[in-house]
Amino acid sequence: MVPRVGHHHDHHAEVERAEWQSYLTDYHNDRPGITEQLLADAVDRHRIRPYPWLIEPLRASSGPILDLACGSAPTRPLLAGRSWLGVDVSAGELAVAAAAGRGPLRARADRLPLGDHTVAAVCAAMCLPVLTPLDAVLAELTRVLAPGGILAALVPSETVWGRGVFDWWRIMRALRVRTLPWPNPRARDELPEVLRACGFVIDRSERRVFRREITGPDDAALVIDGLYLPETGSEQIMAAEHALASWARRGRQLALPLRRVVAHRPTTVR
Repeated sequence: MVPRVGHHHDHHAEVERAEWQSYLTDYHNDRPGITEQLLADAVDRHRIRPYPWLIEPLRASSGPILDLACGSAPTRPLLAGRSWLGVDVSAGELAVAAAAGRGPLRARADRLPLGDHTVAAVCAAMCLPVLTPLDAVLAELTRVLAPGGILAALVPSETVWGRGVFDWWRIMRALRVRTLPWPNPRARDELPEVLRACGFVIDRSERRVFRREITGPDDAALVIDGLYLPETGSEQIMAAEHALASWARRGRQLALPLRRVVAHRPTTVR
């Protein structure tokens, strides 16, 4: 009986994974460039934007850089002159990137078309909490990274307390959800522990709060559209857009807390 129960569990997990992957593909094909649009105008208290913050540790690396699940490839212009390869599965996202002259390649994150130890660094912007199966993705990163190679990952962090918490509470209440349905919730603030379990050495784990001005309905719609909500109905989504739009005005800023984790692959394996 135990093997049959395990088989049923594995089958159920596979079905859920397939459903999520189908949703994710459709989501990005329908909204190409959505993540770049959402973060483009966000700044921290030093007026630094999320993507330059993410790629800063990669500037010291030499050799090819892999941009994992690159979407519209917003990091490409920031790494001009470097040997860069972006991969993504979304035809819509890749089309936006290609139109901007960024030229990524269509490939799955868990089946990278690269040889062993062929990249010096990996950039993972806002993707690790949603890529499945995560263990296979991380195994691929370990395989393609050269010994001593760097991984720089940007992930959403827990909602900021204080001034920004009520703003997100208003959104979540309208959506009628307690948490956003990430398939890999541990790959957020617990990402250092997840990476350590895969053999990475953690160099830095830092949290910053970025803020994006919400001046009217268009900004409100972009924020809500930028959330992964596979089981949320259109009525709740419209209610959340209305709730955020009613709060919006010039000078109003929505907190977007993010975490940057910088890690490296050991030069020797014990």
